Amino acid sequence: MALTKTKFLEYTRCPRYIFLEKVKESALEEVCSIKEYFEEEKRSKLKELMDAMIEVDDEGNLIDKTFEVDKKLEAMLEYYKDVELEAGKLVCGLFEGTTLYSEDTINQKYYSFLYHGVPLLCYVDIYNENKKEINIIEIKATTSKKYLELSSGYPKKWKHSILKKRGNIYFLKDELGIDIESEMPLKNYEREKAKLKDRFGLGQYFWDLAFQRFVIENALKEQKKEISVHYYLGVLNDAYTFSGKYVDGKPLYEKDEKGEELITFFHADQLTQELQKDIQNSLDELIDRLQNPQDIVCPLGSACGYKKVNGCKFFKTVCGKDIPVTNSVLNYVNNGFGFVFEDGKRLKGLELINAGYYDMLDINEKWITKENHKIQRECYQNHTQYVNKEKIKAALDSLEYPIYHLDFETFPCPLPRFRGEHPYTQSPFEFSLHIETKPGVCDIEKDHVVFLARTMNDEREELIKCLLGHVDVHKGTLFAQNVAFEKGRIKELASIFPKYQEDLLHLYNRSFDLLWIINNRKEFYQEKGFKGKDLETFNFYDERLSGSFSIKKTLPVFSSLSYKDLDVKNGTEAIIVYANYNRMSKEEFDKNYQALITYCTQDTWSMVLILRALRTLVM
Repeated sequence: MALTKTKFLEYTRCPRYIFLEKVKESALEEVCSIKEYFEEEKRSKLKELMDAMIEVDDEGNLIDKTFEVDKKLEAMLEYYKDVELEAGKLVCGLFEGTTLYSEDTINQKYYSFLYHGVPLLCYVDIYNENKKEINIIEIKATTSKKYLELSSGYPKKWKHSILKKRGNIYFLKDELGIDIESEMPLKNYEREKAKLKDRFGLGQYFWDLAFQRFVIENALKEQKKEISVHYYLGVLNDAYTFSGKYVDGKPLYEKDEKGEELITFFHADQLTQELQKDIQNSLDELIDRLQNPQDIVCPLGSACGYKKVNGCKFFKTVCGKDIPVTNSVLNYVNNGFGFVFEDGKRLKGLELINAGYYDMLDINEKWITKENHKIQRECYQNHTQYVNKEKIKAALDSLEYPIYHLDFETFPCPLPRFRGEHPYTQSPFEFSLHIETKPGVCDIEKDHVVFLARTMNDEREELIKCLLGHVDVHKGTLFAQNVAFEKGRIKELASIFPKYQEDLLHLYNRSFDLLWIINNRKEFYQEKGFKGKDLETFNFYDERLSGSFSIKKTLPVFSSLSYKDLDVKNGTEAIIVYANYNRMSKEEFDKNYQALITYCTQDTWSMVLILRALRTLVM
């Protein structure tokens, strides 16, 4: 078996991963020989692990519970491939010589060599070679924003980025010989730079490149080929704005008006070199574990990728299976600093699970100092609700009618599709609007407006006209759960379509958030004359919320209405349906089109019902 960079990065998550992988493979193959590796007393534990990862369906087929199909990834795959192709075009203009790239991995340049008898293999997204050098470019469909936010400075002075752009390539400032200490303390620079080597944080893609460097440079040694090799990470440029130009029906991603390119590059020679020792150590440990798999139970931590898209596949089924689904110790809200125990020790996040604290009630009351945490514990322990009627009533009294309950569905495409968009712009393709003319006066059908694009073409202007045609931008309240999202879309549309800008910004400025009524908004209640604890605490809490104020959690507390029976149940599924428009038959399209309408309609009707219930609660 060849170790690819993907397998390397997965297999070296923690010392236990290989063991779990082998147990799973053994179970799926219905081969019991792996049990021979263990003493008799360990077999029952092995069976327990197998049962956690594998289930048998009614027909006797073995099902791998660690494997989940990422339908969103499948739906967006063509866009991710296009990112590589667009990057390839730019590289051809960036470097001299021959450039090789392909959307199919099998056609890409690859390197391999034997390391302690194990074949290592890496494919190169974009390979460039000329007389002087080889350039290795890894492309990721993320954006430049998070890297460019790495900055520091001296107190009361401007912050400076640790990166400097030359042409369309970013370099670390110390690579360019820039005087770091004229901009920030050297220790601050090193601290920010270290984040680019954090394997399970910002450094994940540089670890990817560092593995490639290890394979490539050892392969070149075997070939006795002496040539300079440089390494780059290419990502989507967050500052890029698409002009809206198309050629033969496809977007033309030329330089924008500011001179920005769609893809920007990060020079990674220094980072990948500094990671070589880590790569070698990880490989040595991995090869040993491949030959001698052991059930080394590891503390949970960043390697698990808890609640991340690229999390460990064994977390949910094995290592984290004992964490309660609701009201776990991890569900205390805004608890990034954790809890301080009597001995002064502070534990947070998964550290609490490692120490044996699972349930909310496992935390000693003495350790709970935040008022909201006290409220959560009280409601959970005694099965009661917390209600601050005065604050809720003050918020309800401040609402101006009519109330426009608004919800957008958006498509965050990696590549900007329409004029004025950036990479990952949340491009609206649907809205639902329920209009509440007076307190409690709103009919689910008669007072409802919906717009849903029927194609994947640019229908944003039609959406704007439909929205503005049903609201009075000079009175009433724009209302949403997490209204900042709706405001963001309105502001973007106002910028892209100037002739509607004035009306859209009037609507933008009349906003109110359902979360301000249920959860809190300190500035708002301070203006209303509230003081002390009232400014820091929830307005409402119920144990069923389990630390979340999402509409999917809030709705069941106030209504019997449910999302469970809907064909489209959440925003991710809405994105998947829209992304697959062009792959559907007419019958499939009609069914899914209605499913999108039903889902988005329920989002705004849910707000009407919750608001109605809150009025009743404080009467």
